[in-house]
Amino acid sequence: MKLAADYVVTNPVDVATRSLRAISKETDLSPATFSRMSAALGYDSYEDLREVLRRSFEQKADSFSQRVEVMQQRHDEGDQGFLTQHIMDSTCNLQQLEAAIDMPTMEACVERLHDARSVLVLGALGSTGVAEYLTYMASFIAENWSMASRMGASLGSGLVGLSEQDVLIIITKPPFASNSIKAARVASEDGAFVVVITDTHTCPALAFASASFIVPTKSRNFFSSYASTLVLCEIMIGLLAGRAGAPVRARITEVENKIRRLNEVWGE
Repeated sequence: MKLAADYVVTNPVDVATRSLRAISKETDLSPATFSRMSAALGYDSYEDLREVLRRSFEQKADSFSQRVEVMQQRHDEGDQGFLTQHIMDSTCNLQQLEAAIDMPTMEACVERLHDARSVLVLGALGSTGVAEYLTYMASFIAENWSMASRMGASLGSGLVGLSEQDVLIIITKPPFASNSIKAARVASEDGAFVVVITDTHTCPALAFASASFIVPTKSRNFFSSYASTLVLCEIMIGLLAGRAGAPVRARITEVENKIRRLNEVWGE
């Protein structure tokens, strides 16, 4: 039953769309095992479990359109409170983040990042910019950080050679990018330390995470807020910089000198 449950967690789309016979053949588990697993989870039958997954995907597929429709209705009705409400939501998210961060987990991650041979950062869809920002911050204090699958590069080539000496940081939120989930699995199988940053315990990548952070993203916008995610990334880099000591000061000084020589900053 545990194997059946693990399959459902890591392959929810297949479970929602393929027949039980096909799933049973692929997993080499009997249909009765999936039925017992469903009952153990509180469902009347395996079909009830599949129906919940189907509805979940339907809701996710059109959630952006539904939320923007609600926003437009509020606007048409004269609601002018979006600015204030969004700031309040973001403030609430940050307060919840402070309470939710598990510092032993954060400190363990920072230690692994400090000792890592290489650190790859992966973010797709809406998480791409945050992944870019995290890698940019890290470039000031370390030379072994890079983006996975940057500017059209093959994701597969970026994951080649990962081992227990390396770290993969994945930032992913609904709707989840398929490559992010698959990369978490591949990196975990290769022994890398996988850090997953998401906003829900239902994220499929969590099944492959060595460490994870669930960040609050409440928003009245048609997409989830990334404010608390950015702050979490800044905390991680700040702690890493504090942990790294004198070599970081020397590297940042060198980086700043190179920036001046290249005239990359206005007025410098």
